Amino acid sequence: MKSSWLRILPEVADAMQAGDPVVALESTIISHGMPFPQNVETARQVETMVRKGGAVPATIAIVDGICRIGLDEDALEQFGKTKGIWKVSVRDIPFVTSKKLWGATTVASTMWLAAQAGIRTFVTGGIGGVHRGAEHSMDVSADLTELGRTNVAVVSAGVKSILDVGLTLEVLETLGVPVVGYGQDEFPSFYSRNSGFLAPHRLNDAASVAALMMEKWSMGLHGGVLVANPIPQAQEIPYEVMETHISAALKLADTNNIKGKDITPFLLSKLGEITSGLSLESNIALVLNNASLGAEIALAYSQHLRDRN
Repeated sequence: MKSSWLRILPEVADAMQAGDPVVALESTIISHGMPFPQNVETARQVETMVRKGGAVPATIAIVDGICRIGLDEDALEQFGKTKGIWKVSVRDIPFVTSKKLWGATTVASTMWLAAQAGIRTFVTGGIGGVHRGAEHSMDVSADLTELGRTNVAVVSAGVKSILDVGLTLEVLETLGVPVVGYGQDEFPSFYSRNSGFLAPHRLNDAASVAALMMEKWSMGLHGGVLVANPIPQAQEIPYEVMETHISAALKLADTNNIKGKDITPFLLSKLGEITSGLSLESNIALVLNNASLGAEIALAYSQHLRDRN
């Protein structure tokens, strides 16, 4: 499973060849989502959590223009330390590969690359979506477009709470993406277990999620599945509290004219300052929680495939 632009770590390739569960992980959370050294520590903890769940982790990134499905320890460290690494969405992949650059993949590009490698389960923190004020800025994440067309299940703690949750859910409905609240009726909002919006569907166990994935794709319905897994109660920041902090961070972004791909890392950084580090602790907790569930889903999905064959 090699090409001039795609390389799969031998451990990942062996697992896929054997039909064992593999979980894709993004790299933007390392290079743009958290400060060093928490970013590298968290990346390692997430991979460990996936392994504990019986699956093989595959952190996806671009190294010297080559799309890597699975990173070794040295590469993880470099993504955590190095400044100026490209934040790569799907549109940026050919530019970064043709220039032989390093690139950290977003939800959208990680989904696409995972699908090229045949991986069907992907764990992240929170997906992108419709930004607040998008009726003026037209700022809508490519994550939604990819969810509408790429056959990968994404386990997240909902959408990032800096976004417009209601409009994001409307777009996901338009794109035909099943949105599943895991273990609760309400759609979570990243740092908080609630958002004020109901999830369209609810499932309570990994086997049911895997069955939905299998059913959708076997019917020829293309596109992803969004599994909204709420942050553990002990680490959540109440929705009303976070809304106050987010409003303050958004004002700072507007004052500093921060836009486009720079706005999310800017807001996450400011929220870390405003909450005295609590938002970073919550971010780490929810990613680890998602990794545990993602491994369960990947394991259940691989069993479904074996049963079918």
